[in-house]
Amino acid sequence: MSFSDLFDSGFKKRNESHFAAIVRIAMDDGIITAEEQAFLDRLARNLDISEGNYKSILKDYQSQPINPPVSYDRRLERLFDLVRMVHVDTINGDSENTLLKKIGIGLGFHPENVKYIVDKALTLVSNGVDLDTFIDEIKNMNR
Repeated sequence: MSFSDLFDSGFKKRNESHFAAIVRIAMDDGIITAEEQAFLDRLARNLDISEGNYKSILKDYQSQPINPPVSYDRRLERLFDLVRMVHVDTINGDSENTLLKKIGIGLGFHPENVKYIVDKALTLVSNGVDLDTFIDEIKNMNR
């Protein structure tokens, strides 16, 4: 096995973990709506999730580990994806916010700050900001 094979394998595992976290958000209310399904389909293509892995993750999403990115910007990118998933879901209740906070901690955000980060993230996404604005606004709230 070459070094590049190891990198590809690790990269794919992180993408699968990220995808599973998003599926977990979508499944929090017990169903995947048509909007959520379309979002998951696009995300699976963007993350290079094979059809077999896609089906496997949908079937057993809770067994997938959450592998936090090392880079703060990468954490914010993943949070952006997760919050968009919650925003697409028409049922925005306490259980989804609680789950999003747990996944935020799993992504490496500090437990004392995760509530504020998630609340700000939800507000930004509901206002329709793009990824760059999202990252800038979250970073600026710490100043």
